[in-house]
Amino acid sequence: MKPALRTLLLSSVLAFGLGSASLASAQTTLLNASYDVTRELYKEINPAFASWYKAKTGKDITINQSHGGSSKQALSVAAGLEADVVTMNQSTDIDILVERGKLVAADWRKRFPHDATPYTTYSVFLVHKGNPKKIKDWSDLAQPGLSVIVPNPKTSGNGRYTYLAAWGSVIAKGGSEADARNFVTKLFRNVPVLDGGGRGATTTFTQRELGDVLVTFENEAAQIARELGAGQFDVVYPSITIDASPPVAVVETVVAKRGTATEAKAYLDFLYTDEGQKIIAKHWFRPRSEALLKANADRFPPVKAFKVEELLGSWSEVQKKHFADGGIYDQIVVNR
Repeated sequence: MKPALRTLLLSSVLAFGLGSASLASAQTTLLNASYDVTRELYKEINPAFASWYKAKTGKDITINQSHGGSSKQALSVAAGLEADVVTMNQSTDIDILVERGKLVAADWRKRFPHDATPYTTYSVFLVHKGNPKKIKDWSDLAQPGLSVIVPNPKTSGNGRYTYLAAWGSVIAKGGSEADARNFVTKLFRNVPVLDGGGRGATTTFTQRELGDVLVTFENEAAQIARELGAGQFDVVYPSITIDASPPVAVVETVVAKRGTATEAKAYLDFLYTDEGQKIIAKHWFRPRSEALLKANADRFPPVKAFKVEELLGSWSEVQKKHFADGGIYDQIVVNR
């Protein structure tokens, strides 16, 4: 073989090898479809995981994010958004991915600890500094003339948790279904605008300065009050609230197609590591680690809370009864 030809072939082989390596590197990415108020959390989680994964395997990995209302995100994945993992704020938004084409494994709750919920949070109130409207409990939100900011329960898990927390606050104290419906109807008459997600509702309250109270997750309220509010807001814990444990899952059809099953599982496993749990606590989500929860007791006061399944029925029953088209929520909004 002539030297010139040998050189040309060698160059081609090297170029092909480098191109293949670049392609392999480009493919070492994950997309996490998540809900609105986890933007800051995953902005820190992702590079921490990439470093952890590099140290563990020697491989580089990049995590991309998609955020929006939890239900909107789930529907986007169901419609073809190729997310390797989903980190939603409500189990129904993962169950829909099981029902629609088996994108997620039916036993997804058993794939990770704590029913695949690496942390928890609660629905609380964010009020203006000094609490001028004296808002202390759910019943106060039905006061005539009060303006309550919550996201739309049809598109936002945050909004659904608010609705169910209000409903459950009546049932937990011995009220009837009729009592709960009457109260929630009055509450939603005080809602001037329904944003599509939790972060939109936060913007409406804090930047558009609309509303007397924002009902949102503890982590969102705490960060605003302590970091963004500059003394403008207070957090109020009602006498009873709802346990909102956000679930996670691997999107099996996507990782099978992209060859990222190992990386996707490692990413969600990282959320349960000490490093992942420390970042979770830093962002005001309640970690599953008892040691870290105790170490951050100043951030996380004791809360009396109920779980949907324990008080109101299974999530599938609740979804159908309250949030399906024509359900109780639709009836309330139409008649408010």
